Amino acid sequence: MEQLRKYNQVFMEAFSLAEGELTDKVVMGETTDWDSIGHVNLITSMEDVFDIMFETEDILEFTSYTKGKEILKKYNIYI
Repeated sequence: MEQLRKYNQVFMEAFSLAEGELTDKVVMGETTDWDSIGHVNLITSMEDVFDIMFETEDILEFTSYTKGKEILKKYNIYI
């Protein structure tokens, strides 16, 4: 549960969202501030919080709240 809390916190801070807004509808290009700069900030924060380094392919595919959870499994982080 700690991992989910951290994951949610990064999204809430990156895009000024409330926890109740964190759903599969949080998608790049449709979520306020999730543009190219917002994406870099999100990825950087995820890497810092989870102490990982994403591969380029994962950065490009990290396009939604839901997809991010799937990608983190690759790094042994289960949300």
